[in-house]
Amino acid sequence: MKLKLYAFLLTALSLTVYSCRKDSDETQFNLVFTHTSDVVVKWNDLFLQVERFAAGYRPGPAPRALAYMGLSAYEACISGMPSYKSLAPLYSGLVIPKTDPSLAYHWPTIVNASYEYLMPQFFAAATNTQLQAMTVLANDNYNSYKTQVSDDVLTRSKEHGIKVAKAIWEWSKTDPVGHDHYKDPFQSYDWQTAYKKEGDWKPTFPGPGKPMGGVWGNAKAFAISESDKICRAPLTYSASKSSKLYAQALEVYSQNTPTLSYEDEWIGEFWSDDLLNLTFSPGPRWIAIGNQVLQREKSNLETGILMNAKVGLALNDASIGCWKSKYFYNVERPQTYINRVIDPNWKPALFNPLTGEKGVTPSFPAYPSGHSTMGAAGAEVLASIFGYNYAMTDNCHKTRTEFEGKPRSFTSFLDMAQENAWSRVPLGVHYRMDCEEGVRYGTEIGRKVNNLPWKK
Repeated sequence: MKLKLYAFLLTALSLTVYSCRKDSDETQFNLVFTHTSDVVVKWNDLFLQVERFAAGYRPGPAPRALAYMGLSAYEACISGMPSYKSLAPLYSGLVIPKTDPSLAYHWPTIVNASYEYLMPQFFAAATNTQLQAMTVLANDNYNSYKTQVSDDVLTRSKEHGIKVAKAIWEWSKTDPVGHDHYKDPFQSYDWQTAYKKEGDWKPTFPGPGKPMGGVWGNAKAFAISESDKICRAPLTYSASKSSKLYAQALEVYSQNTPTLSYEDEWIGEFWSDDLLNLTFSPGPRWIAIGNQVLQREKSNLETGILMNAKVGLALNDASIGCWKSKYFYNVERPQTYINRVIDPNWKPALFNPLTGEKGVTPSFPAYPSGHSTMGAAGAEVLASIFGYNYAMTDNCHKTRTEFEGKPRSFTSFLDMAQENAWSRVPLGVHYRMDCEEGVRYGTEIGRKVNNLPWKK
């Protein structure tokens, strides 16, 4: 009898030790980098599908949503990323719930829960079909994870992801300019009051007849200060044929007079992303590019989380700095200058295949270029993760038939950013100075994001 009791106790003790060891092993070795980036890639794909049709999210609210969602996933998983540390101490009022170091977590579930909570918050006006797609993606992921971890780990991880996402969401609402800006992208800015002289911006047509994002430069940034929000000054206005500005306007004019070359038309359409319902917008384009790299490299979850956080913060700050600068300098578009000084009948080459409208110019000041600034910021942070000489082919629009989206190949992310910037000149919507300063300024912003204290 004593021998049987001894054997029973020994077996029970062994099972207890094994169970504790297993939980301890999961806690110690189940780090974020041991998982694939699939959950990040899937949510990015869905974001791009939803944002394409989201009125009011251009230019700034879409990059802002990427920033907060990326930061949430990063902060929620920080305890499973031992080389990295929380950025929350940098931001007043942001308090992030912590994981329990004695318990195991499933990091893909945490990421899934974070995006499941935040994406509907940031796209509050999404259609029922879009909201259903978010629910389906989240549930498909959870069902997959049920085969990988126990119910208690799954539940604990989901709860943690949601707690962090809620903390991020509540903090995001303390930004009075950025929060709900999508509801009225034209709010409280009177272009007629700002118009003082020739060379100042005024609306072009076709278009809404009023400026988008006039107050966006006052939204909350993550890596740039107030003094960083103004880029270098543009060329001095002049209508003289001997002036540098006239020469740049003539360069724009000559690109599509009489017609664009095939190469320039391809480049212009490939990078455009201007038009609601046709493609995602210019900022999120760099998440689409990053997604391709994650898939090509079969990157791990830590890399995916870091990419989303860095790109989101860089695009957010680039949009804020760019739009603050746009309305500070208030430079008119090439269309306005050329029609007044060179050719009253000239039109830019931007065409909307959905509406048939020709000669479209984006409805906000020219300098600096938003495409160029956000593109360079995105390129800089992507290069910091994947390499400054990373060559790739961009397949963002390879299946499109409404415009020339045939893939283009590049030697680096900077190469992509520079072509993205130049594309605005043959399209007729920017001067060279807008694009060159955008690349310089966007790179500077990207470096400020890279210089945040990510690493321990």
